[in-house]
Amino acid sequence: MPEPLTSIRVVPANQASWDDVQAVFGARGAAAECQCQRYKLDRGESFGSTPVDERRLRLREQTCAGRPDAPGTTGLIAYSEGEPVGWCAVQPRREYPGLLRVYRIPWQGRAEDRQDPGVWALTCFQVRAGYRGRGVSHALAAAAVDFARERGATAIEGYPMLPVSEGRVTWGEEHVGFAQVFAAAGFREVSRPGVRRAVLRLDFAPGERRE
Repeated sequence: MPEPLTSIRVVPANQASWDDVQAVFGARGAAAECQCQRYKLDRGESFGSTPVDERRLRLREQTCAGRPDAPGTTGLIAYSEGEPVGWCAVQPRREYPGLLRVYRIPWQGRAEDRQDPGVWALTCFQVRAGYRGRGVSHALAAAAVDFARERGATAIEGYPMLPVSEGRVTWGEEHVGFAQVFAAAGFREVSRPGVRRAVLRLDFAPGERRE
């Protein structure tokens, strides 16, 4: 088992440099290809119609990386000993067009306003090779809870994979995170739409939110 990192610092992505953001996403592989745009594409858009360079440009605009005075950002960057080691995407749920489509996220039995601005979503994790299994995702999830709460969220949701006894991940969807990471950050399961996927949520009491 890898040794846990002794120190992890998490900052809003606009307080990180663009080079640091891209260091986490890497130059090849699924994260480098996606640039965290899977759930940001509007209806009618596809990966084929938005080349990687365009996805990268969109992520740069969305994160406001290198602009600490920017009014907002779309994610968090984790550091260990000054090295960028991880990313998570966290925003109001309605900012993810892909999550609002029936086939993207299960809404059965969930009678709520999909456009509710108070409900946030933690949709994606990326941890650099060499740092995986060392507590980075846990630190990011905990920081995302604080990030959303401090910005007035009424709740935050995640849509993670469930653990399997064989230890394998199917569908290539490990980017959504794992249920145990969300549970450790205080999320509770509210539905289980499939064998391998759950919806976990953390509701904030009024006194916990910044009004």
